[in-house]
Amino acid sequence: MTQADPPSLRSPQIHGTTLDGVSATTLWTLHNRGSEAKRSDGLIRDPWAVVLLDTISYDYLKFGTPNQSHAVRAIAFDAATRDYLTSHPKASVVALAEGLQTSFWRLDRDGLLAQSTWYSIDLEPVMELRNRLLPADDRIVGLAQSALDRSWMDRVDSTEGVFITAEGLLMYLEPEEALGLIADCAARFPGGRMMFDSVPRWFSARTLKGVKLSSRYLVPPMPFGQSVDDAVALADVIPGIRAAHDVRSPRGRGWWRLAAAPVLDRIGPLRRSRPSITLLEFG
Repeated sequence: MTQADPPSLRSPQIHGTTLDGVSATTLWTLHNRGSEAKRSDGLIRDPWAVVLLDTISYDYLKFGTPNQSHAVRAIAFDAATRDYLTSHPKASVVALAEGLQTSFWRLDRDGLLAQSTWYSIDLEPVMELRNRLLPADDRIVGLAQSALDRSWMDRVDSTEGVFITAEGLLMYLEPEEALGLIADCAARFPGGRMMFDSVPRWFSARTLKGVKLSSRYLVPPMPFGQSVDDAVALADVIPGIRAAHDVRSPRGRGWWRLAAAPVLDRIGPLRRSRPSITLLEFG
């Protein structure tokens, strides 16, 4: 048994109510990803997500019926990180607002992190849960702080390259905060890459008025929304970005497979209305 293949239950159940606000959204993403990993036909193999889901006692059903969204997103982030580490095997990976993501163990299972350092950054209540439930590893540097506290940049060893992930983060920031963070990363880590996901402007506007996943859960406001084309245009707007790529969502089952069809992007209103994942290359 390895750290990538955990026991069925690592510790007695603990309560997830220590997380609130935006931090609690990591339980929403865990519900979707862990539930998908439990399926016999699941899109993602993520045994540590299953352990976390089974170990953290929480009213997950207030997030509604689990869906494929966050598993699909995780697969896309894994693929881009894998691609960078293949050509930069000693690179550092920085996971901003990592939440209860378990990307480290999925990539380590593929033997990609033997020479890398992984910087896990999130607020103290989240980091406490990670420390209690996930295995320690000398390659992981845990930093209990906000991603907006730029002091984490001083800790990162960028001599062999840097891949920064902001999975499920930027939409919860004010626009100037999100764009400022991207700009600072581009200035500080030339030659590195950064990947983030975005919600479209129409959905951002809806969250400011209140969007319910169920009668018991109101999605936190997402002030920062942008279209696919807005995100790709960052290469022309922010100094230090050499290129910006729209990353197509991996195909899921049923409707999720149809939604990922490239042909839909030929229809302007649909392209502008869909969520997006963007990969930035820093010059």
